[in-house]
This record gives sequence, structure tokens and C-alpha cells, in this order.
Amino acid sequence: MTYYSMGVAQDQCAQQKALLTEFLETVWSNGDIEASDRFIAPSYTIHNDPGDPWHGQTLTLEAFKDRVHQSRAPFPDQRFDVQEMIAEPGKVAVSWRWGGTFTGDMAGFKADGRKIAMTGLTIYSFTDGKLSGHWQLCDRLGVFQQLSAGG
Repeated sequence: MTYYSMGVAQDQCAQQKALLTEFLETVWSNGDIEASDRFIAPSYTIHNDPGDPWHGQTLTLEAFKDRVHQSRAPFPDQRFDVQEMIAEPGKVAVSWRWGGTFTGDMAGFKADGRKIAMTGLTIYSFTDGKLSGHWQLCDRLGVFQQLSAGG
């Protein structure tokens, strides 16, 4: 077990929150996928993310970039809006709201330009100051219900 002084732990948590906020804005919301190099560790594990095609996999940095590219394709204007963050050294939990315009076909659904939204909670892990994995629960069923309502 590692012991941290209160000040060191607070500094580390603040740095992790800032990095995660910048990552969500830069990579996921703005689509600057190449910026992943600044945020993602060489190995990134998706521990739990039911409904995600990469659920349970460990990805290289390049595979992570491909995941972001494929995930953003149906909703290129998507945005993650952070609601709350809770941190401890090595981990940050973030609740978020996500939304985007459905402009690219996906999973048997034809794009129709509708706004789609969901909420979720993700716990990110950090290794050597970079994101190295996550556990996530989100309302993918709600997304599919929204997609089905348009078809």
C-alpha cells in the first residue's frame, strides 16, 4: 500500500481531473484524435463497458485512436459535458451528459439528423500520469430507443 501526504494526493487528484477534462474536450468532443498521444498510456484497458464493441479488451494507443474514430463517426458533433468529478490518486470518477447529431449510419440504423443524448458514469485509471483504462456504465439502451423511434 502506498501512503500519500494530503498535499501530494490533492495535487495529484487535481492534475488527474485537469487531464481528464482536457482529454474529454479535446479528443472526444472536438475530435482531435491524434491528441490522444498526450493523454493515453501505451496500453489502455476497457475493464467494463457493456455494449461497447471493445468491452473487456486492452488496446494499444493506435487501437484506442481507431476506437475513438469509429465511435465518433455516427455523431461527429458529439459533446461530453462533465457533471461531476471525484478523484483519488490513480483514479477519477466522472458523471457526464453526452449528445450528438445522428449523421452517420450505425448498427443497422440509418442516419436521420436527429439529436441523440445519454448520460453515464466512468471511472478512469491513470498510470504514469496518463489514462490507462476505464470502467463505465451508460444509458446505451436509451440511445437505441432514440434511434429506433426515428426508424
